[in-house]
Amino acid sequence: MKRSLTVLLVALGLALAAITLAQPPYRLHLPIVARSPVVPPADAISARLEVAEGYAVRLYASGLNRPRLMASGPDGALYVAERSANRVVRLADANVDGRADGITPVATNLPGVHGLEWYNGDLYAAGNATVWRLRDSNSNGVFESGEITVIVDGLPNDGGHSTRTARIGPDGMLYVSVGSKCNITVGCSEGDPRRAAILRYTITGGIPVDNPFASDPDPRRRAVWAEGLRNSVDFIFLPDGRLWATHNGSDGLGNDLPPEEVLIEVERGKHYGWPYCYTAELGPVPAGAQEVRDTRVPLDATFSSCAQATPALFTDLAHYAPLGLDRLANGDVLIAYHGSWNADETPRDCRVQRIRVTNGMPVAGDAFLTGFRDNPQQECGGAWGRPAGVTIAPNGVIFVSDDWNGNIYRIVPVGTP
Repeated sequence: MKRSLTVLLVALGLALAAITLAQPPYRLHLPIVARSPVVPPADAISARLEVAEGYAVRLYASGLNRPRLMASGPDGALYVAERSANRVVRLADANVDGRADGITPVATNLPGVHGLEWYNGDLYAAGNATVWRLRDSNSNGVFESGEITVIVDGLPNDGGHSTRTARIGPDGMLYVSVGSKCNITVGCSEGDPRRAAILRYTITGGIPVDNPFASDPDPRRRAVWAEGLRNSVDFIFLPDGRLWATHNGSDGLGNDLPPEEVLIEVERGKHYGWPYCYTAELGPVPAGAQEVRDTRVPLDATFSSCAQATPALFTDLAHYAPLGLDRLANGDVLIAYHGSWNADETPRDCRVQRIRVTNGMPVAGDAFLTGFRDNPQQECGGAWGRPAGVTIAPNGVIFVSDDWNGNIYRIVPVGTP
């Protein structure tokens, strides 16, 4: 008994010393006692929003300026791209009460910052035309001007779909999504092959020699990894290395077309149809399916048949506008549906949707977080809130950003349904 007490006191002393030496914001995580994430008392958010059985939702932070995508930092804090403020903020929970202590700006003057990704202790941020690497060299918790390096610059930024998302793949390469400048290309020329594509760079911004178009006469095309993606706002890498992306289809074909291609498996050098073709099936797309023509857009010398297009893996109703996504520990995927703003007849809900995955493939979808609209007839463009980003922390806590009312929601698993 005496020996056990001595060992415990020594361990406690070492832990206190380590905490004293730790530099902000890299708070030490000591595995002394494993405990479930705390659930704060019920609040106005838990009264309004309905989350799937087995989970509890509470407000984590409010008062942000169009928060979009997020990332869990090595310090355990949540980092958020505050798009309309052109900055990255840190939302820490030092007292572990399940609510952010405050909003701490850590990087400013990043035009249109949208996507965040931690890699080897550095934070990568993607803005309207730029990807930056943020390195806290002096460990003061703030990324100062000399600690922000431009990795990729000059991305096309004219027209619509100005958000950019950057992820580091399992190959150590930098992947960047760039949306189309158009809703539909009738009377609209992209003008740049990097539009409506996912690009691939080295971690320092160079062109990898194994890119599918690395030797293209047009130097802009050399960065293209996959194309025909009107607006893949977010994407993730699965443990087996596959890349899954969301995809927003065009408007103008009515209330039901094209189905929203909520999950696409993006592969090297492939074309995913837009603007010439789209996946017509609803739900899980069977093997061997072929996309169908959008006859508003004539074929050209670069694309002569829908047989050239790779269909989506899973679709949902048109105009759901899937944005951010992340993967649960069981393999299911959570996707923020931003919802419709101009559906012709039936407005689409703004919600977080769970896509069920079996044997590595999406098979079904169901609502995970709802309650953002005041009634089923309301367009999400006028709703109370609109989810934009989803990030799942290492401890299983789910964060959802709401870029409509500036909130971050925290969802905690509380039991097996």
